Amino acid sequence: MAMTSQEQRAHVIVLGNEKGGSGKSTAAMHVIVGLLRDGYSVGAIDLDARQATLSNYLASRRRFSESHRTRLPHPRVLSVHRVEDDSRQAAEAAERAAFEAAIADLSRDCDVVVIDCPGSDTFLSRLGHSYADTLITPINDSFVDFAMLAKVDPDKLDVIHPSVYSEMVWQARKTRFSRDRGKFDWIVMRNRLGATVARNRRDVGTTLEALAKRIGFRTVQGFGERVIFRELYLQGLTLMDLRDASLGISLSMSHVAARSEVRALLSAIRLPAPRFVLTAPEG
Repeated sequence: MAMTSQEQRAHVIVLGNEKGGSGKSTAAMHVIVGLLRDGYSVGAIDLDARQATLSNYLASRRRFSESHRTRLPHPRVLSVHRVEDDSRQAAEAAERAAFEAAIADLSRDCDVVVIDCPGSDTFLSRLGHSYADTLITPINDSFVDFAMLAKVDPDKLDVIHPSVYSEMVWQARKTRFSRDRGKFDWIVMRNRLGATVARNRRDVGTTLEALAKRIGFRTVQGFGERVIFRELYLQGLTLMDLRDASLGISLSMSHVAARSEVRALLSAIRLPAPRFVLTAPEG
């Protein structure tokens, strides 16, 4: 049975995009750790359990914390797996039940639940989107990724019509409103921005703002193309951990700039105050 708006107390942040390689899991991890360090209790749901990028990232974080005997904040994490059944109706019913059980479980003691969706169109992804309070869609800063949002006139750069992912988000909004009269805030995050302001970057930005007014999302500047993000993945760390003296990592100017990008994303998320007080990082 679907949860009521009163029962779903946690604020749900969904990271979604039907195109792989957009940086969803990296953004999800930085949102999770940033909110933990801001005093929120956080749960995480990995809907891409086959690839398990977020789950593996969090498992690496646990191993790093244990092997280096350092106390890092950790979320509660659950995975919801795709169900294989000859009857798609039966499979979707089982997936819905598992997803709603995970949301209910985490909502009991978490201020925020962060959901990482697969980079493809699946029932679980559509279901996850329909539970969003905040939807964050990272896109690489190019018209290749823009095509998931809208078809664009190649000469005039005018938006012709929304594309498949935008249509799916529209359906998710309708599903959410039908279920509990709720609405969600959609943030499109321009990811992997280059250091220089090239013509393509300006054109993408101008066209994106035109689309934002048409279909209802906000844009934020995402993360630059930095090696540090890939390096931290193997250790399960994020840029929000690097000021932790116990890690013994010196902050460079590049690290400081990257942290400011993460902080800007966190500031763009409109969250209520934490309900649960965290007294110390969980080891």
